[in-house]
Amino acid sequence: MFVTRLISGIILVIGLIAVFVFGDPYLTIVFGALSLIADFELMRVMGLEKKAVGVVTYLSVIVFYIMIAMDSTSYFFPFFVGYLLSLLFIYVIQYPKVRIEAVSECFFAVAYAGFLLSHVVFARNLPYGQWLVWLIVFGSWGADTCAYCVGKLIGKHHFSELSPKKTIEGCVGGVIGAGLMAFIYSFFTPEMPWFTISPRIVFPIVVMVSAVVSIFGDLAASAIKRNYVIKDYGNIIPGHGGILDRFDSVIFVAPFVYYLLLLSMAIN
Repeated sequence: MFVTRLISGIILVIGLIAVFVFGDPYLTIVFGALSLIADFELMRVMGLEKKAVGVVTYLSVIVFYIMIAMDSTSYFFPFFVGYLLSLLFIYVIQYPKVRIEAVSECFFAVAYAGFLLSHVVFARNLPYGQWLVWLIVFGSWGADTCAYCVGKLIGKHHFSELSPKKTIEGCVGGVIGAGLMAFIYSFFTPEMPWFTISPRIVFPIVVMVSAVVSIFGDLAASAIKRNYVIKDYGNIIPGHGGILDRFDSVIFVAPFVYYLLLLSMAIN
């Protein structure tokens, strides 16, 4: 199990390195596919994967990423309005076979697995994005790795009933460890005139805030699994589970990193 998990993890990281280096259109295509799979995982958990509302949800994720590829982000609000109205039309036509809860669940699925995860693409498309996008990795997977190591070594105080293995010590270690990663990383990045504050200050702050957020991203995904009484969202990544099992913290971290970076760039 450990070897399988390690190998699939290495392949996943190599794949991410490739799409982060080459950028668009590969990045948008890959994360569009990841969002679509994650959306299907949620639909399956909710029992909506083969229903009309589920099909409309899949199509909406595809349209959403096409809009990103075409740089039509100014139309996001009309897109979400149209998507919601489409769900409501199906609800009315198929009533009482479709309950109003299905509309809420589908809308949540697109916002969670589609919109939030798409911020990885937005971060990569920022100026110097090929360097900045790695802050998302440090704030999510980097923090998770540090938290695991520290928790194994000195973890004693339980953090949340949603995750029996999480400890307060591990969470603190994850935040500090991720911040140290970002600080060391800042010495290897080029000069970035967009920042009026040194990256050696900005990067650790952004990543440490994101590391705190990643804890809640992991717990939110665990809470959903508890609600629907499942162990994993899927098995597409051997040893890790589904896309949502592996990208749960990234889904929360990506928007925070993106908007914190925008805020840092705006400070003069």
